[in-house]
Amino acid sequence: MTTRTQHIARVLAPVAMLGMVALAGCSATAADAEAELGTEQRPVKLGVVGASDPYWDVFEKAVEAEGIELEIQDFTEYTQPNPALSEGELDINQFQHIQYLADYNVSAGDDLQPIGATAIYPLSLFSDKYDSVEDIPDGETVVVPNDTTNQARGLLVLQSAGLIELKDGGSSFSTPADVLDSSRVKVEAVDAAITPTSLPDVAAAIINNDFVTTAGIDPESAIASDDPADSTAAPYINIFAVKKADVDNEVLAKLVEIYQTNQDVLDGVQEVSGGTAVFATNPADELQSALAEVEANIQK
Repeated sequence: MTTRTQHIARVLAPVAMLGMVALAGCSATAADAEAELGTEQRPVKLGVVGASDPYWDVFEKAVEAEGIELEIQDFTEYTQPNPALSEGELDINQFQHIQYLADYNVSAGDDLQPIGATAIYPLSLFSDKYDSVEDIPDGETVVVPNDTTNQARGLLVLQSAGLIELKDGGSSFSTPADVLDSSRVKVEAVDAAITPTSLPDVAAAIINNDFVTTAGIDPESAIASDDPADSTAAPYINIFAVKKADVDNEVLAKLVEIYQTNQDVLDGVQEVSGGTAVFATNPADELQSALAEVEANIQK
């Protein structure tokens, strides 16, 4: 080899090595992208709101005990996990009920889907004056929260309790204007934050779970609540959601199974809920049908 040839070889050798390193790096990245979901190279990314709740740590350990690598990502706002899922930053999320997902899908033009149920957190009726709905005299006033979701849901609770009748049987879009004259009580919609302080002035009040706790009300003192078995409660089942392409993913389905069957996880959820969680195991196709129905109603 001539001196000039040797010089060229010395110059080109590092370039060739750099090229090999670059190619190797590309191959590793591609391999990670194609790795099986749930492996160390590609852990399942689960988005939640409130990852500091102790049961999420219990859940993560239970999932990893089944050989599935899991990363739980915490979000501070309910508006964040669905776009993150849609954009591929997450594989699955768990923070919302069907009604919330339907509202998101319709407004965002998205098609996220539920693959498993977790629980219904009942919306309940409380009273300082009466021990049961039967004791409430006809013509009395009952208040409900005035935000769209909880207002309709509260009206359905009152209907299930026999206090009111709603036009066309009621739905997750009912308003006080749909309360029929044949109803036993009058309904007034007020800001959710003042429903607890309304109790001395009315017969009873529908109070959101968050305000029940802050008002120091015993959740077990409710005189009526959602009936999870009632078809009108379907929109309020909390769910695991995924992109439509992943509805049949077995790894993600395994996460749902672990949540629904691991007693330590369920005990932790119940403790955080103050004993109000009503666990649900509705199959995925039933949840997806409920979502489609709510979306269709929104689009009317």
